[in-house]
Amino acid sequence: MRHENKAILGFAWYDEAQWLLLTGVVPDRSELCETFHDWERAAIAAVRKIETQGNTVERVPVEVVALCAWCRERGLPVNGAARAEYVTSILRGKYARA
Repeated sequence: MRHENKAILGFAWYDEAQWLLLTGVVPDRSELCETFHDWERAAIAAVRKIETQGNTVERVPVEVVALCAWCRERGLPVNGAARAEYVTSILRGKYARA
């Protein structure tokens, strides 16, 4: 995603309640961290690493019910690739209006 000639990388962001919902809908639970707190620590570290490489990261809050509806409309499983595509679509919509 680019905005004003600046690359912005979207990063799916969950609060604890949304993360718990997500664990119940992913096709392979083992693709997620064991606990929300493990996920949060790993996500923060990943964002920091991306930012130290000179990239801009935007944390995109994800509502799992909306994510599932979006995936259903497109015939996609709620896997990592679909979640990344969903986040990109949210950012595209946000910056298309800006």
